[in-house]
Amino acid sequence: MAENWAADINGDEGEDEALRIAIALSLGQDPTSASIDLTQDEPTPEKTPEPARNEVLASAPAPMSSLSALGLDRKKMEEERLARANKRKAAELDSTAAETVRPQQRQKMSEHVPERQTAIRGGLITTSEPSTAPLLPFPKGVVRKTWVYGQPRLGDDIKIEEVLQKDKLEIAVLSSFQWDEQWMLSKIDIDRTKMYLVAFANNEAQKEEIRNNVPQNRIRFCFPKMSGPGSMHSKLQLLKYSNYLRIAVPTGNLIPYDWGETGVMENMVFIIDLPIFETDEQRKAQKLTLFAEDLFYFLSAQGLDEKLISSLQKYDFSETSRYGFVHSIAGSHSSEESWRRTGYCGLGRAVSALGLASEREIELDIVTASIGAVTYDLLRGLYFACQGDSGLKEYQLRTAGRKGKSISGGCNDTEMLDKHIRVYFPSLQTVKESRRGKDGAGTICFTSKWWSAESFPRKILWDCQSTRMGVLMHSKLMFIRQSGSGSGRNKNFAYVGSANLSESAWGRLVKERGTGNPKLTCRNWECGVVMEAPSRPKKAASNDSSTSSVEDMGVFAGQVPLPMKIPSTPLDQDRTPWFYMDG
Repeated sequence: MAENWAADINGDEGEDEALRIAIALSLGQDPTSASIDLTQDEPTPEKTPEPARNEVLASAPAPMSSLSALGLDRKKMEEERLARANKRKAAELDSTAAETVRPQQRQKMSEHVPERQTAIRGGLITTSEPSTAPLLPFPKGVVRKTWVYGQPRLGDDIKIEEVLQKDKLEIAVLSSFQWDEQWMLSKIDIDRTKMYLVAFANNEAQKEEIRNNVPQNRIRFCFPKMSGPGSMHSKLQLLKYSNYLRIAVPTGNLIPYDWGETGVMENMVFIIDLPIFETDEQRKAQKLTLFAEDLFYFLSAQGLDEKLISSLQKYDFSETSRYGFVHSIAGSHSSEESWRRTGYCGLGRAVSALGLASEREIELDIVTASIGAVTYDLLRGLYFACQGDSGLKEYQLRTAGRKGKSISGGCNDTEMLDKHIRVYFPSLQTVKESRRGKDGAGTICFTSKWWSAESFPRKILWDCQSTRMGVLMHSKLMFIRQSGSGSGRNKNFAYVGSANLSESAWGRLVKERGTGNPKLTCRNWECGVVMEAPSRPKKAASNDSSTSSVEDMGVFAGQVPLPMKIPSTPLDQDRTPWFYMDG
């Protein structure tokens, strides 16, 4: 089933080239070279493009997308461990008096704890209530912007330290496309925390090299299977504490500038904290939510240890019933069970399961950091998925058109897609005016070749300017609002995750050779979360197709921070997109 899957995707050549260039840039290599050495430890200074070389602070190590260089100085680690142990003992002595304070004298806090207070208490909040269950920082789930150096904190952002809470963290399952190993280990106490890193390796020899370079009793690896070219692009984090599990889904990688430490780039992160069951009876009685089932399905497909996955059932997933876990699994998916669960087909499944499906017209606003060889086929598939379709509607319209049959059915009209879809991507002008200019946009990818192609839907592109002055975005978001006529309330929801706007990320439904059955092909590993926003009264559809209004997008207030300025400016020949190769 998998041997011919790559041939079924349109634009393969262009996306392969973009992937090759993007990896080269992330490794600090010359993107014009014929091959990429994924095992190179250090970028060659004379060949390092300026955007990659200046991407991080001078004091921070350069990020890598391979973990082959994760060599650790054991002697130095031991010295640092002893120093930390001595520091902890001194802190314990200093805190003895505080620990003897009676519980009823301690300050009570609500479950919605500001991050600053959470950080002070290490993320675990105690209370004088009789119940032993902890009050969790984010029991219902939240979306936060990443903190950015030099920007005011307005209550809607979070630091990597506040996500990880290293002083309490026992087990961390981390995945990323790019890694800065030294920076990552500075955020985690390796003496306290066992780590599972979900990463890409080029071959078995590289896997073995990576494993042998770390203390295997503290760090283990999971290498998801790749079917041909593609990226291990998901950024899921599973963080275990003494009595709760934190699930975090960032849009950024484990590198300092994606977490705001250089002051030039922002991202987003979804977080939810799940309490541990107090008894085995409670655990056995749990009926897993669809979110939990799809999360476990994704982790199992990646090849994560089954015992670790099974251990997650010790936590109460009931609050995840309001969310959908959406993923893309690299490879070909021929069985109905598999193709309906992943890619844009899985997005439609989640929308339907959450009760958000509707044939009513929608407004679809997409924030992306990279754009592939996009066609109206992909836009149509995403549009229908956001209406709750399984993927078959777009596939049937596409194949009918190729056979010369008459086509009817709403959004097959490209003018309709141009009217209702807006994709936010920075212009060259926005990049030049950002805090680091062109040097700060090394991970924002698009090419003039695709922009100039006849098949590219140029009318959907709008300038992406952050609400934070001079900051660029590596975020991947979708905002969906129902706007057409019909009975019932308007349903609005959002997606936060790792998927950019490309077929590699969302997949393509094709007919399997031999059987004629549907088959979904994806190149990348991706994951994200779908969440409903508060409903709003219906209002008459506007004839202004320029952009969605601030009032309309306000339905997401309190649910997903709106990162871009609206209304925006369309990208055209006068205000061109940022092209990472010829910008």
